[in-house]
Amino acid sequence: MSRFRMVVALATIYMVFAILLNSVGTVILQSIHTFGIDKPQASLLELFKDLPIAVTSFLVASFLPRLGYRRAMMLALCIVGGACMLMPLYPSFHTTELLFTCIGVSFALAKVSVYSSIGLLTRDKAEHGRLTNTIEGLFMLGVLASGWIFSAFIDHANPANPSWFNVYWLLAVLCLGTVALLYGAQLDESAAHGEARLSIGQAMRDMYRLMMRTLVYVFLLSAFLYVLIEQSFSTWLPTFNNEILKLPNAMSIQMASILAGTTALGRILAGQLLRRMHWHTLLNLCVIGMGVLILSVLPLASHSPSFAPSGWLDAPLAAYLIPLIGLLMAPIYPVINSVALSSLPKPTHAAMTGLIVIFSALGGTLGSRITALVFASFGGIHAFYFSLVPMTLILVTLFLFKRETDRAGTPSLPAPEGAA
Repeated sequence: MSRFRMVVALATIYMVFAILLNSVGTVILQSIHTFGIDKPQASLLELFKDLPIAVTSFLVASFLPRLGYRRAMMLALCIVGGACMLMPLYPSFHTTELLFTCIGVSFALAKVSVYSSIGLLTRDKAEHGRLTNTIEGLFMLGVLASGWIFSAFIDHANPANPSWFNVYWLLAVLCLGTVALLYGAQLDESAAHGEARLSIGQAMRDMYRLMMRTLVYVFLLSAFLYVLIEQSFSTWLPTFNNEILKLPNAMSIQMASILAGTTALGRILAGQLLRRMHWHTLLNLCVIGMGVLILSVLPLASHSPSFAPSGWLDAPLAAYLIPLIGLLMAPIYPVINSVALSSLPKPTHAAMTGLIVIFSALGGTLGSRITALVFASFGGIHAFYFSLVPMTLILVTLFLFKRETDRAGTPSLPAPEGAA
């Protein structure tokens, strides 16, 4: 019962941060209308979110065992819950920047703690794979809920109305509720205490040595490229729907949430497919499929009608097809994470997760920024075509990653199945 409650707590905190993190695309669209800013300036919200993630992860990852993973998650929720309360009280773009800074710092604490806790709650690679896949799948359900929660607070008649800030009262309550859930849960962290005796200098050197392992840096490059692709679509799809496909603001956000739904479904299906094929084969098919989908669907989007659809049935076909890329993106991140983490000793999981978060944050910031600049200069169609470049590169890094895991004697990833 104690283990089950902690697993529920991990899933809940991940879903709360999924809602907050992936609201950035919605907030960018609303900030453009509410505050009258341009796309490159709005894209800085991604930087305010991801740079604190990278910096915080680097500084604290090796020392979280001293604080305790459970306490770190509670601290993260309190920080971001307080920032959410400021949004409706002081609605401005600067407050929004502060919010995403707090989200970044808090998510770094939460993700390192969640991933490290997975290693403490599981006994072998199979359990690790299942729990990782389950929590990442629930993360995508949180992303799916994010679009609908935010769109419910948007004034359809006047999208610039700042009434949408009231959504943050609800999010603050969710944060405090998750703190209460964690407060009543228990986690045996003794297996991770090998790191707690490290000095600051030694911890940094150990993280550096970990990053210098060929297996690790090839994996980190793969994670970087994946997040670059994912954030390009998840952040800018609402604006793409609004400006290219001519959907109303609230409908643009709701349609973009299909991406989260297909990603969650893809991670569930991946667990079954991994029973029948090697993880490297599956991920290569997924990346190639993503490229084929982009080349097939974007020409349809470029010929979408110039009038604003009145409802879902009037939406152009491209609005439904583009989010299907989530089915293909879905397995990549949890699979490569599980392969890398389950091959390392448990005392190194916090440092390794810190590196994952750092490179993921850098990939997210770069992907969003590039997409914003191309979007503003050449239009949304060309911005999404650019994703073909990192898709090509990730095929190369996945090949190198498999080669290194084979050399290290790391077995193929067990099929993630069911809820842990």
